[in-house]
Amino acid sequence: MNKVKIILFLLLFVVLAIGCSNNSENTETKSNRTESENSEEMNLTISAAASLTDALDEIKSIYEKENQVKLTFNFGGSGSLAQQIQQGAPADVFISANQDWMDTLEEEEKIIVDTRSDITGNNLVLITGKSSTLDYEKVEDMNDKDVEQIAIGNPESVPAGKYTEQSLKNMKIWDKLEDSIILAKDVRQVLTYVETGNVDIGFVYESDAETSDKINKLTTVDKDVHDPIIYPGAVIADTEHEQEAKDFLNYMETDQAQEILEKYGFQK
Repeated sequence: MNKVKIILFLLLFVVLAIGCSNNSENTETKSNRTESENSEEMNLTISAAASLTDALDEIKSIYEKENQVKLTFNFGGSGSLAQQIQQGAPADVFISANQDWMDTLEEEEKIIVDTRSDITGNNLVLITGKSSTLDYEKVEDMNDKDVEQIAIGNPESVPAGKYTEQSLKNMKIWDKLEDSIILAKDVRQVLTYVETGNVDIGFVYESDAETSDKINKLTTVDKDVHDPIIYPGAVIADTEHEQEAKDFLNYMETDQAQEILEKYGFQK
């Protein structure tokens, strides 16, 4: 009889031990899943104009240290980024290099309107390679006899290209230069074309010119011949991280973020 009790006791002990082990594993699994979900919730995808690359890379290192948020950037031409958002590409925040593409997303209810704000601004400049002998004091001095190729962003999708086209048309020199113009996918590609000598000159933002020691800045385009260069930002309507996205945009307007932007040639 004692042997039976001992056997039953041992069986009960084994059953309880297995149950506790399963509960522990389930608790640990749930805990790991919760941590993983929390980690995913704190990841923000920022679609931003290519000209912001260097400034935002510096801001990323500071912001991630001060906040429990991981920032992932998707840089490109503002038009291409807006079209990606229209097609449902994942993004939590959009920072455009002009108002038009943000207006388009607002009309299509792709952004949360009350989060929209103007983050910063920029200037348009004419640049050439470091070894070039070209020396224009004014954009109006450009001549198709002096240059074979001029790089600009594609006006259809790149705000810098649109500002350039607008400027050259208002200065009445677009028609004589049009055959020399090479279109680039974004303003950073224009910079690369000039740096490598693939084109004679190009139009980029002042912030892009500030990042390179391989170019000469010839002159700044008069602000009166193009629309104001403004960078609006907004939270994407279908974001799953609305508060974190709002917090990031609010940070972009702080003195700390604005000082970094100014360091890279931006100005509000």
